[in-house]
Parts: sequence; C-alpha cells; structure tokens
Amino acid sequence: MPSLYTEIAINAPRSVVWQALVGKEDWLKWNTFLYDRDPTKPIMQGRTVLLSLRRSREEAETEFEPRITLLQPQVCLRWNYAALGFQSEHVFELQEIGINRTQYLHQEHFSGWVTQLFLPFLRQDEQQGLRRMARELKQHVEGYR
Repeated sequence: MPSLYTEIAINAPRSVVWQALVGKEDWLKWNTFLYDRDPTKPIMQGRTVLLSLRRSREEAETEFEPRITLLQPQVCLRWNYAALGFQSEHVFELQEIGINRTQYLHQEHFSGWVTQLFLPFLRQDEQQGLRRMARELKQHVEGYR
C-alpha cells in the first residue's frame, strides 16, 4: 500500500497540539493544506466532516468528506475517504517526547486501482502538503506568527 509520512517535534504539550489539530474551525488561521468546509460539523468518531485540501499553494482545492474512524484524545485522529477505485486514510498521531514537547506524525495511506494511475502525479505535491501542514502546526502552536 503506497504511503506518505512526515513528522516534526513541537515545543508544546500534547494537549495544546491536540487542540490545534482538532480545532478545525481555526485551521484557516494557520493551515494552508487542509480546510474546513463546514465548521458546524465537529470532529467525532463515526461522523463525516467536509474538508478541502490544497496540495500546493498554486493548486485549486479538492473537496472530500472523510469519515472519522478513530478519535483518541491527545493521541490519535484517523479518518478514511473512499471514492470509486480509490481509498485514503489520514493518520495524525501525537507522542510525548519530553516535558512540553510533542512529536507530531502525519501519515497517509492509499489503496485502490485509481491509486496506480494518479499517485505518481500527486505524490510529491501531497508529501509537500503534509510537510507544510506539520511546519505550520509547529509555528502556530509555538506562537511564531
């Protein structure tokens, strides 16, 4: 299964990083990769959320509606999205790595026959988007605005 991965150390407690990660109504303030299309829909396990992503700053937004499959506060957020011949899973994990330090991990796994056709074209931009979001989350949480 093709996957993308990024991680970054953030100088903040896990609880603070978690609040920024699940506070999707504030993503537009700091996040140029993922956008909340419906702030009225909270992140809750088993529910869908309406989101958009922009792989590169020049690209138009891609709208999708994933289902939250795991919500483990301050530890893990996971969602799945499926369309004809394509599935993706986003996994966000937070690990405590010291006093007021958190390791943020973001993975994306792809499957389905459409993946074979389009992933070679999307892989670099998608990976850059994951990295950009990690840097922006770090800057936001650490207060570098």
